[in-house]
Amino acid sequence: MTTQPMIKLADGNIMPQLSLGVWQATHDQTVAAVSDALHIGYRAIDTAAIYKNEAGVGEALQASTLPRDQLFITTKLWNTDQSDPQKALEESLQKLRLDFVDLYLIHWPVPDQDTYVDAWRGLLRLQEQGLVKSIGVSNFHPHHLQRLKAETGVFPVINQVELHPLFQQRQLQAWNATHQIQTESWSPLA
Repeated sequence: MTTQPMIKLADGNIMPQLSLGVWQATHDQTVAAVSDALHIGYRAIDTAAIYKNEAGVGEALQASTLPRDQLFITTKLWNTDQSDPQKALEESLQKLRLDFVDLYLIHWPVPDQDTYVDAWRGLLRLQEQGLVKSIGVSNFHPHHLQRLKAETGVFPVINQVELHPLFQQRQLQAWNATHQIQTESWSPLA
């Protein structure tokens, strides 16, 4: 893979434009896919606690000879862990065999639970502690994002959403861009 474009985030950090996602991959599939992806030039890997394959990502990262500063690792806080993001991240870091992640996302807002704002405050603390470089969200709508800003003063740097040729979400992309939130696609090929 040739050098890929980098995306500058509102917090000043940068991330590779292309990332390997490991949703629905078993442990062994994850180890193989991440190892192969790193070998051919991918530097960004996206996993989540709920995928149950963070340990596979960690195994592949441990086996790699790439320096940590050349990697961009994303994981996500699951819905049932929103009350304790610190504990959830510590568990993820242990499985990933890392001291920090480059991007930590709240996986879903789960409005019925109404804990996503407190979870966001927890992510802000994790960022202050240096356990995450950048923080963002996944599957949030503008009203969720506005509430985060209203109650904490901070917008996420990324909103990772379903986005592909058959589901372009142009209004959401425009809203995110207006507020300096990068729109990141999951399942970009549908």
